[in-house]
Amino acid sequence: MREGSLEAPIRHNLAWNDPDFFDPEKLEAELRRVFDICHGCRRCFNLCDSFPRLFDLVDASPTQELDGVASADFKQVVDACTLCDMCFMTKCPYVPPHEFNLDFPHLMLRYRAVEARQGKVGLAQRELTKTDRNGKLAGALAPVANWASDRNNKVTRTVLEAVAGVDRRAALPKFHGKTFAMRARQAPPPVDATAPAHGRKAVLYATCFVNYNNPDIGVAAQAVLARNGVATEVVYPQCCGMPQLENGNIAKVADAAQKVSAALKPYIERGYDVIALVPSCALMLKFEWPLIVPDDPNVTALAQATFDISEYIVDIARKEGLAAGLDGLDAPVSLHIACHARAQNMGQKAAELLRLIPKAEVSVIERCSGHGGSWGVMKENFSTAIKTGRPVARQAAAAVAAKNGQTHVASECPLAGEHIVQGMALLAEGGPAVAHSVHPIQLFARAYGISV
Repeated sequence: MREGSLEAPIRHNLAWNDPDFFDPEKLEAELRRVFDICHGCRRCFNLCDSFPRLFDLVDASPTQELDGVASADFKQVVDACTLCDMCFMTKCPYVPPHEFNLDFPHLMLRYRAVEARQGKVGLAQRELTKTDRNGKLAGALAPVANWASDRNNKVTRTVLEAVAGVDRRAALPKFHGKTFAMRARQAPPPVDATAPAHGRKAVLYATCFVNYNNPDIGVAAQAVLARNGVATEVVYPQCCGMPQLENGNIAKVADAAQKVSAALKPYIERGYDVIALVPSCALMLKFEWPLIVPDDPNVTALAQATFDISEYIVDIARKEGLAAGLDGLDAPVSLHIACHARAQNMGQKAAELLRLIPKAEVSVIERCSGHGGSWGVMKENFSTAIKTGRPVARQAAAAVAAKNGQTHVASECPLAGEHIVQGMALLAEGGPAVAHSVHPIQLFARAYGISV
């Protein structure tokens, strides 16, 4: 083992079934050990807001060392973590196999798990994570739900802020009465038997966001796959549990992992690949679930069978070749690479995907948008989320301005994409802007002439 963790990073299983995991004194000791190493390094100062908060606490303490920081102040460091994993994946020189054995995001997760065990997660936070229930209820009343959640509706958004802590300024996703799973059943696209990749079979794990909030992403993905000869089934047993992970409810995540992997087992046994349509969910299936439920063979098999949607199309292009018919786009693309796509350690697959389009002009932004799932819409976090994402919004705005507004703003993470658009609007002050972001697979569908 060499200094600086020059070996490939290794992530250890989460020992959440060990009583020591929830021991407050042992957690305190580990926080102080890790935070002291972070204070001595400070390489992560420009990632999320956790690190500036930690370093400010140290610098303002009487000793200007960690021993001068009160333990109660650690909570503000933990609360600023979005679990993006970028410190572990791209910055920290002390991740395993280094002897310091740092995993900052999973330590923040452990702190939240202890808080959850102690009953410190509020009712509103717990209810917001119930995405399947919320999606079904809001979808049944989609026009009313979307009217109430609109930022211009000052009355309802003020109430939502007071009751649930959702910042009235934050853009919220819309709901659809007809989910992606419904659309796939009613009008499945014909599979092109002449395409080079014909014979492939894939399950589309719809994800809660695509199913309830943006079915067009799923429709575009299924249509592109059908054009390339891939037979697909849309399967959505339930949410992957990422919202529960953010709140430290690891047991709930483990339950989701076991149920979803069991539901997908028959497909995997019949030779189906599994494609997740949102990078956070792909990350859960590929990496987080096996660390939480390491002894479940269904979870292990699912992790090995799972692809991100951009990753899967690029794999087709490399192995069989794409179906003919791709045409150019009507404008350049400013592409944000989502943190949870980067954390999958698969390269810039969305950029590779878009560069398969003839004469595509793609500029890449590889930095955190600041949104962090549901984290960025909360009242206590929204201003920080906008601040953290400002460099991304600034780069996207510059790309749009350079082409007089004729630029697509795309992100693999739909929530991050809309957060970037909102950040651009705050910067613009009447200058060039875009109405909405798009997923790269939607642009790829357009290049095939597929209308979604």
